[in-house]
Amino acid sequence: QVQLVESGGGLVQAGGSLRLSCAASGRTFNTYAMGWFRQAPGKERDFVAAISGSGRYTYYADSVKGRFTISRDNAKNTVYLQMNSLKPEDTAVYYCAAGAIAGTTSHEYDYWGQGTQVTVSS
Repeated sequence: QVQLVESGGGLVQAGGSLRLSCAASGRTFNTYAMGWFRQAPGKERDFVAAISGSGRYTYYADSVKGRFTISRDNAKNTVYLQMNSLKPEDTAVYYCAAGAIAGTTSHEYDYWGQGTQVTVSS
């Protein structure tokens, strides 16, 4: 069982930056791939980024490539999402998730956090 707690969301102006964190419980954090997803009101939950257990491999949605960076610190059981050049369309609840592989679909992940709100004003 893995418990995930996101933090770092908030209100930011367009062009600004935020860094989301996701702290995980358990001693086997480095065996899990981690992903970030987001869900805007009235829309489906979309893939944002994923990282392998070792941190060697990363994957991004085209909409965030070049602006967002996913990373992890296995010693701290934490995964991060650095978000730069934010746009109003990035506004959503952001969720972190843990799974066996660094997939791009939500069904590939077994554990989910409660989400953190990111609001980007124009």
